[in-house]
Amino acid sequence: MRFALFGNHPDGVDLAEALAGSGHHELVAYTRDDPRLHRLGPKARKVGDVEEILADPSVDAVIVADSVGARSQQLRRALQSERHVLCVHPAGDGPEIAYEAAMMRDDVKCILLPILNDGRHPAIRRLREFVHRGESAKQDSPVGEFLLLKAEWPGIRETEESAAFPGWDILRTVGGDIAELSAFAASEEAVPGEPAVLTGSFEHGGLFQVSLLPAGADDSWLLTVAGRAGRVELQFPTGIAGPAFLNWRDASGQDQEEYWDAWDACPSLIEAFEAAVSNQPPAISWQDEVRALELDDAARRSLSKRRTSLLEYQEATEEVGFKGTMTLVGCALLWVVLLLVVLTAWVPWLRWVIMPLIVVFLGLQLLRYALPKRPS
Repeated sequence: MRFALFGNHPDGVDLAEALAGSGHHELVAYTRDDPRLHRLGPKARKVGDVEEILADPSVDAVIVADSVGARSQQLRRALQSERHVLCVHPAGDGPEIAYEAAMMRDDVKCILLPILNDGRHPAIRRLREFVHRGESAKQDSPVGEFLLLKAEWPGIRETEESAAFPGWDILRTVGGDIAELSAFAASEEAVPGEPAVLTGSFEHGGLFQVSLLPAGADDSWLLTVAGRAGRVELQFPTGIAGPAFLNWRDASGQDQEEYWDAWDACPSLIEAFEAAVSNQPPAISWQDEVRALELDDAARRSLSKRRTSLLEYQEATEEVGFKGTMTLVGCALLWVVLLLVVLTAWVPWLRWVIMPLIVVFLGLQLLRYALPKRPS
């Protein structure tokens, strides 16, 4: 598959290098220079105009990796041009662009995936196996019933262009969707380089506390799953891409440890992309990006208003769009009926208009059953 690269964000360049190195894909154009791009094949050329690249019918896919300010517009144009898209996180400054992109993807039937893969780390997935709730907590687990996920990792770095909080996909992988969230910092907004603390609860039970380290601190990551019977600790001494150590004490009181070498996220992303192109369920989805941007937005609201943000998740699907539209139509119909009832005092025949309007509205509700559903 022939692809193009918009921008030179490190995550995008890493993925472009891995795609080209896989032997199944070929980089044909890029918009910004990076020393590594010059080694990715003789056909790769620099093209400053995004529209010129999108006008080339031989380009099948696009990696959107420009600055945050340009990223959302490039994402729209790539989808409008019916190209497969891999987009660097965050896709924009708020969740609105993620909702819009999901609707456009459904219309053009293209692949849309985020470059957001920390939650797929094998050590993170192994840690998730220790999280048990309800009846499942009664099995022979060193943790028992899950109560708390405590984490410590680098915060928003000075070089980042947008106040995107790191690690949402890790929290969701281990504990599931987040129901409520509180953010604490010295100021009322997320400032790169400054420390912050995130706390809250998961939708299916359990609490979390994340300490975002200030600039200048080391790159180590630490996650602890604590339960009624014990706890499990996962360490990344040199960062999320480096070696990982998982430690716990089993039921007999013996210390246990598992180890993983340094991990490259790109092969997992490529595997997910190729699975999606082959009409197989990918390991990641655009919904992960939607959730991350929703949580970013909730954290910023919590900081500015100094209160807890409650998460009310909405799926970006045709069914949700239909329900929203019917809600607006129903409200409008209610006002029209009330107006007609008042006007019948002067124009009696208007009473015969009310019932047909209600019948038409009820008939519209049957459309969801009459029209075939697209696969989610």
